[in-house]
Amino acid sequence: MTLHENEVDVDEAIVRALLREQRPEWAGLPISPAGAGTDNTMYRLGNQLLVRLPRTPDNAKAVQKEQTWLPRLAPHLPCRIPEPVHAGTPGSAFPLVWSVYRWIDGEEAGPGSVTDWPAFGADLAAIVRRLHSLPLMGAARQGELSWYRGGALPDCDRWISGCFDVCRTIPGLDLDIARLRHLWQSALALPEPSGREVWLHGDLKATNLGVQQGKLHAVIDFGCLSVGFPDAEHSPLWDLPPTARQAYWNAMSLDDVTWLRARAWAIAVGVSGVSYYWGTYPAFVSECLSRLRAILETADEG
Repeated sequence: MTLHENEVDVDEAIVRALLREQRPEWAGLPISPAGAGTDNTMYRLGNQLLVRLPRTPDNAKAVQKEQTWLPRLAPHLPCRIPEPVHAGTPGSAFPLVWSVYRWIDGEEAGPGSVTDWPAFGADLAAIVRRLHSLPLMGAARQGELSWYRGGALPDCDRWISGCFDVCRTIPGLDLDIARLRHLWQSALALPEPSGREVWLHGDLKATNLGVQQGKLHAVIDFGCLSVGFPDAEHSPLWDLPPTARQAYWNAMSLDDVTWLRARAWAIAVGVSGVSYYWGTYPAFVSECLSRLRAILETADEG
C-alpha cells in the first residue's frame, strides 16, 4: 500500500538484508508484518524486537528524533514507551535510517481491550501531565521539534481551508463540512495559548495507546514528538468514548478555551487526513471520519 509519491519500497526481504549487513546476530530470527501507519512500516523480529522503517525521507527525520530523545524521556514517564536498541543506518537494500525497538506486548485501545473507560481517560491524563511537566533538557521548538501541532491555529488556516475545499469535492462524503468549517473558523478568533512550551507526544490517538489487562500500559510512536503549546495534544480525545473524554478533561482541569482550541486541532487533523488519504488509506480515513462525527455530535456542548 503506497501512500506518498516519494515512498521507499520495503518488504521482508529488505529487512532481512539490512539485518545481515548491520546486525547479523538477528538475521536468522523470524520476521512477520506488524502493521503500517502513515509514516512507518513495522515488522516483528523474533519475540522481543520490532523493526520500524520510515516510508519517506521526511519520515526518516522522525526516526532519528526518537533515537535521540526516547531514552532520555523514558525514565520519567509512568508507562512503557518504545526503547530503541539499534539505530539503523542507510544500506544497500534501504536508503534511509531505521530503528529496532524492544517489542511491547499489548492491544490497541478500543472497546475490546479497555475495561474501564473513565479510568483509562484519567490514566492518559496522568501520562500527559507528566510528559508536559518534564524539563526540556536543552530541547527547543526548532527543527524536527517544531511540528505544526505545537503552534498556533491561525498559522494552519490556509492549509486547512484547502483541505476543507478538497473534502467538499469528494463524491459521497457524508459529513457536514460547512459545520466543521464554522467550528474551525470560530476557533481562529480565540486567544492564543500563553503558557510555557512543553514536551508533546503529538499523536495520542487510540492506535498509539497500548492496553494490557484492560488498562493503559504503553504509549508508542513518538514520531511526532515536539516542543510547543499543549492544546493539540488533547485533540485525539474525540477518538475515545465520552466517559473517557470527560475523565481526561476533569483530571487535566482544562478550561473551556483550551478545550475549544483542542477541538479545532482535532478538526484540522481529521479533515487533512480525509483529504489526503481518501483514495489510498481507507482505515485511516475511517479513523478521521469517526473523530469528526464525534465532534459534530458534541458541538452544541461547547
